Amino acid sequence: MDSYKHITPIQIRFKDVDKLGHVNNANHLTYFEVARMHYSKDVLGKIDWSKVGFIIANAHVEYKKPLLLETEAYVRSRVSEMGNKSFKMEYILAAKGEGGEEIVFATGSNVCVCIDYETMKPMPVPDHWKECVRKYEME
Repeated sequence: MDSYKHITPIQIRFKDVDKLGHVNNANHLTYFEVARMHYSKDVLGKIDWSKVGFIIANAHVEYKKPLLLETEAYVRSRVSEMGNKSFKMEYILAAKGEGGEEIVFATGSNVCVCIDYETMKPMPVPDHWKECVRKYEME
């Protein structure tokens, strides 16, 4: 898990859970989205989303164990692959156990495709982004 340096705390809301107190599976993707946006801001810096950004080409979640309302959860995230017009992000939804061990509730990934919002067409990943990710992930 050391290769997942970026950590985003997640606030589980009452509306996220079913009557048994389990977080509904659809919320895991929202938690990954929150982590992705924090990663973008913290690692890539300010993005002018009216001109350039990225869209999700696919999303994958593997559920490991039920997540409960009272859990102090967080998402570990990283960019694991960098392509020409896309990059892959991976996530671990986890919490600290009573003994300090990390409990994993779900893992996931998505492929993010860079988009020029003025032309609405895919574009190469900006060199600045590549450099920021390389610097952050390698330090």
